[in-house]
This record gives sequence, C-alpha cells and structure tokens, in this order.
Amino acid sequence: MQVFRGFRHPGVAPACALTIGNFDGVHRGHQAMLALLQTEARQRGLPSCVLTFEPHPRDYFAALTKKPDLAPARIGTLRDKLSELAACGVAQTIVLPFDGRLASQSPEEFIQNVLVDGLGARYVLVGDDFRFGAKRAGDYAMLDAAGDARGFDVARMNSYEVHGLRVSSSAVREALAEGRMADAQTLLGRPYTISGHVVHGRKLGRALGASAPGQDDGFRTLNLRFKHWKPAASGIFAVLVHGLADKPLPGVANLGVRPSLDANDVNGGRVLLETHCLEWPSHLGSEGAYGKIVRVELLHKLHDELRYTSLEALTAGIAKDGRDARAFFASTHAETHRQTTRDRI
Repeated sequence: MQVFRGFRHPGVAPACALTIGNFDGVHRGHQAMLALLQTEARQRGLPSCVLTFEPHPRDYFAALTKKPDLAPARIGTLRDKLSELAACGVAQTIVLPFDGRLASQSPEEFIQNVLVDGLGARYVLVGDDFRFGAKRAGDYAMLDAAGDARGFDVARMNSYEVHGLRVSSSAVREALAEGRMADAQTLLGRPYTISGHVVHGRKLGRALGASAPGQDDGFRTLNLRFKHWKPAASGIFAVLVHGLADKPLPGVANLGVRPSLDANDVNGGRVLLETHCLEWPSHLGSEGAYGKIVRVELLHKLHDELRYTSLEALTAGIAKDGRDARAFFASTHAETHRQTTRDRI
C-alpha cells in the first residue's frame, strides 16, 4: 500500500475508487466497507483509495476551543491504522492534515478541491452517518447530487452489526475503557493490538527484582510510545508479544502514564506501553530489543494503573501482576486443552 501525506504528490493515482473516514481501530464495520470498496474498484479497473485525517477532526476542534474533553479517546496509532488498512488490500491511503484551512472549506469546495481535482474520484463510498465540509454542512444527498453533476458514482453503506450490536469506533472505545477485551476483540475481528519501535526508558525495571545488587536481570521492559495523549485503553494487561522470537511471548504490560514514576523519567508525561516478557529471549541480552518493531496484543485487563509509594511497593506490585498474568495464561491454556479434547470426542 502506498501512503501519501496530502494528495499533491506525483505518485498519487490520477483516478480512484474512494472511501473517506477516520478509520480509528479499523473495526469489522470498516473492514466490510473496505471489502465493498475493493469489489467496486476491481469492477471499474481503478485503485482503491482511503482518505483519512490526522489529527482526528475532533482533536483539532478540542485544541481550538481548549476543551480537551471533546477529543475522542484514540483506539490505535497512525502506524497501526495504516497497517490494518494495508491488510485489507487498500492500494493507497491519503493522510490529509486536518487544519484550519481544511476545516473552513465549504462542502462544495471540499468536493471540488479534494475529491475531484485532488484525487480524481470516480466512485465514492461513505458511511450512513457521513458529514463533511465546514460546520459538517455536507451530507449524503449533497454528495450524491454532486456526483451526478461531476461524473462520479456515490454509494452509502449501512451500519454493520454483530449479534445485533452496531459496530462502531465508539463501541470499541467503550469496551476498551471498561476493560472488556473479549468484546473489543469481537468488534475488531482480532485482538486489540499496539505496535511500534522499542524505545529507551530509565532502565529502572531491570534493577527492580534483580537477582542481586548490580544485576540487570529484573523486570526488563519493552517501551512503546502511544503517540496520542488519550488512549482508549489503560491499565495493566496480560499480553502476547510478537516480533522478538519465533513464537508469541507471554507478558504483562502497563498502558498509561506510569503514576509511580517521577517527572524526571525520560518518557515522563507521555503515554507508554511498558511490557515485561515473562519469558525474556536470552539471545537479546539486556540491549538487543531496542529499535525493533514489536506488536503487543492486549488480551486481558488485570486492573487499572496504581500509584505505589515506594520502589519496594512497586517491585511487589509488578511481581504480583506477573503472577496474575501467568495464572491467566495457564487458565487459557487449560480451557483450550479442554475444548480440543471435547472436539476430539
């Protein structure tokens, strides 16, 4: 999949089959829409194209009005969104900066400047609640009429439901906020995952719980930055880590701002996913994971973030979280074994 920041690039296809949206989480409703887009694109001999925005329009208006509560919690990072769009077979994605200039465009200007002149849209697929242009004045009827006048087809996809539940980014955010990871997985069609480069931290964890003073074999962690200040999920989770070994590694992770650490933390104030692998790969040593891209599946929430009053209390808390994560994986393995046995009978 080709990715472009804006559409003024020579590599952008001169014509396309297009869908527009924020695609936060790329959930099963998004996946159904993208499958339809792929079908329509093939029938027309056009590349499929996604137009998405960064920052999220509601992030922009929250900052503009100084009302942070207006910003939605973010399900996924831009990296993960682009990865999932690519997995759905999208040919190109345009990441359009959402700024004052774009926000002030009338619906008619957006259609002409972006859809027609910028992207050469020949087919446009939108959701049933799609609005666009300044003050969200544009709707499906306006877009459909513009398509008739300017020579592109317009289609609308109704809401996607699973077991009677409408699949939406809002529903995924709610499930993650409440720690209902199985429900989030049902809505997403896959485990909730965060990926990124492993970055340096204070290297405090390796000293906590070490076998002896001066050793660094304690709670080594993989640090991934979540590049948004308001993640949809937070807390302590049992996880699986992909990308370090030839099999997924069980672990325990903290997603949040780490309230027990002081402001001098090198990642202080940033949202971080800190993962301790319960089985640290020996070939990595203490430094071998830095810079690697890993993918972390958050499978089960253990509890919310806690503030510990001392390093001793923090060490004990991490150790308990590790035991609870091991117990989760043991119970999951036992249930899988039981199910396999029943299937064989």
